[in-house]
Amino acid sequence: MQTLSRIFRGHWQLICLAVVIAILWPTQAVLPLRILTVFLHELSHAAATLLTGGEVVSLTIDPSEGGMVISRGGNRFLTLTAGYTGSLVIGSALFVIALRTDWDRTVLALFGGVTLAVAAVYIRDLFALGFTLATGAAMLAAARYFSLAANDMILRVIGISSMIYAPLDIYDDTIARAYLRSDARMMAEEFGGATMLWGGLWLTISLAMICVTLRYGLGPASNISWRSLKPTS
Repeated sequence: MQTLSRIFRGHWQLICLAVVIAILWPTQAVLPLRILTVFLHELSHAAATLLTGGEVVSLTIDPSEGGMVISRGGNRFLTLTAGYTGSLVIGSALFVIALRTDWDRTVLALFGGVTLAVAAVYIRDLFALGFTLATGAAMLAAARYFSLAANDMILRVIGISSMIYAPLDIYDDTIARAYLRSDARMMAEEFGGATMLWGGLWLTISLAMICVTLRYGLGPASNISWRSLKPTS
């Protein structure tokens, strides 16, 4: 009981933030966050393609929370695996950076710059272009004008959202609705095994990654002073 009490005192803001996001997740209130996590998913596919010698032709996301990367070449196994696991790695990294470093402004600005670059190079359809341009610009503005603590909070929200999205989406797309044309379905078709096998493997990996992130990322305390969230002059 003392350990649980100490954890709550040291991290009550994060706990409340995670609970609020989880409760609101099925609602329209956090739709922009859900679409952002879809963007991270597709960005991970694109990054894996480029890093394994392939070419990204286009990237898109849509308001119904779908997305697609059209690519040529690259390591197919790694590019298919990268969607769920890569987006979770990005989210976990942002979460740990927010909690354990003072790089928040730099990282958020870099994230915004990458988002704008992806929009300029790979996105052509109107919704995806508008969303990524607005998101990238908002991140750059926050990095420039908001306090360090406010940038920290933004990274925490994105990180927590990614950690909520990954296991839920893996389960929904690959286990609960295994008939969908998902990454796991394509893995099964191209490399063998069943859709649910790949989905179950990715779900296990994602839950393990979340546990490791929390175990080594939290530290003794993570609460932020409300005064420090005020914009800088």
